[in-house]
Amino acid sequence: MSDQESNLFKQEVSDVVPLKQEKVEVIKSKSTPSEAQLKSREAATQTQKKDANGLTLEEVEAVGPHDIIGFKLDGVQDGVYKKLRLGKYDVHAVLDLHRRTLKHARQEVFEFIRESVEHDLRTVMILHGKGEFSDPPALLKSYVNCWLPEMNEVLAFHSATKHQGGTGAVVVLLRKSENKKQENRERHRGK
Repeated sequence: MSDQESNLFKQEVSDVVPLKQEKVEVIKSKSTPSEAQLKSREAATQTQKKDANGLTLEEVEAVGPHDIIGFKLDGVQDGVYKKLRLGKYDVHAVLDLHRRTLKHARQEVFEFIRESVEHDLRTVMILHGKGEFSDPPALLKSYVNCWLPEMNEVLAFHSATKHQGGTGAVVVLLRKSENKKQENRERHRGK
């Protein structure tokens, strides 16, 4: 800024009066939270835990009682998916959703898949039923068909073979747990 600009600026602000500033003291409270505050915090924590289940309860695309359902992530080999479809993998755990409400089924599917991965299970089955006589038909089956692709743990699923339960059940291929991935890395490192 030149001397001329500086003088011009001083002229313009010469009648400006500084504001009076009062000191404000910040007092930090060292009191413990009230009972209501503790309950509110606990409720918020519980809500966050419940929200981990992102499976929808909104309306989903309906499938028929006898429809074959299936899904495969990109990267899952065609041969692996074919073996799954043909019932060539041993099923390590089964979840039966018969006589469950939609809300309970949602929670059970979520917990079942998570626990199965934690226990290093790779192939599991969910018995959702055909829902021929439900109103609307195949309600649970339709939701299971929507929920499974939403879960990161699920690599693929397909309606069970006739001897496994047919279109009233689905066989699910799960991701390896972190423990199993580490075991594989260590096993193959030694070769």
